[in-house]
Formats: sequence, C-alpha cells, structure tokens
Amino acid sequence: MTSVMESFGCKSEVKSKLYKDPSLRYIFMMNNGRYILQKIKESTEIHELLGDSSVRKLSSELRGYHKNYQRETWSKGLQCLSYEGSQVNGKVHKPTLKERFKNFNKLFDDIHKTHSTGWFGHYLTAGRQEEKYIKYQPEDIEAAIEEPFDGNPAPVARRKN
Repeated sequence: MTSVMESFGCKSEVKSKLYKDPSLRYIFMMNNGRYILQKIKESTEIHELLGDSSVRKLSSELRGYHKNYQRETWSKGLQCLSYEGSQVNGKVHKPTLKERFKNFNKLFDDIHKTHSTGWFGHYLTAGRQEEKYIKYQPEDIEAAIEEPFDGNPAPVARRKN
C-alpha cells in the first residue's frame, strides 16, 4: 500500500508543477494531502491497511508543505516589516517606514489576489476584463454548492463589478 501512497505523491507533485507560482504549488499539495489524510482517518479499514507509519509520514509531509508555503509566500512580506535598516542616526526614518508599509500592503494584496482568484485568474489582465469573467470567489462557489445540503436558501453572493 505504501507504493500506492508514493504513486499518489508523485502524481500530485507532477500536477502541482502546473502552477507557476511556487506558493500555489504548496497550497495544491497541502489540499490534496489533507484530503487524503482525512479520508484515511475516516476509514478504519484504510487506516489499518496503510498503518500508522504511513499516516505519520503523510502528516510530516503536510507540515513540510505548510512550512515551504509560509517561507515562499511570506518571507518577502516579513522583510518589508523588518526593523533592520529603518533607522537613521538612531531614529526611525519615517519615509523608509512608510515605503516599507506601502510595499507590504502591495505584496499582501498581490498574494491575496493570486491565492483567491483561482487557477485561471492570472491569465487575465487586471481590471475590467478579470471582473467580467471571474464573477465568483471560491467561497461563493463553496456556499452555493453547500446550500442545498444546509437547508438555507441564501442567495449566492456576487462579486462587485
């Protein structure tokens, strides 16, 4: 059974390379791995078949993907907020500080946009064209899919145009 898990890992790794952004690759790997781990934990038979060592190995891999995601995604942002180099003559240099916050805000917005617009969002140019074609955010789609099962006839939130 470990060969099945290794095969799954290899196939997921290959498919993750379709993402140009390394942080999106790690999100893909985390999501797939968490799904598999959840299914293993839900099924006593599968858990017994694979054994505790396979479950521990998968959990360890997931922690690695998470650390890599954090490092890849947020290291630049943390550099913007670094105290180092923000002082002149022992005092905080306000223009430097303002520039760093400006850079952090832009970086954060870019990361949020990239991670929330989905697979094809980066192929569309920003502005009107993107909003014309991407009407729903992932959470809107998730809510619409779950709505029939919740019993709440809530309308699907539309993205502001």
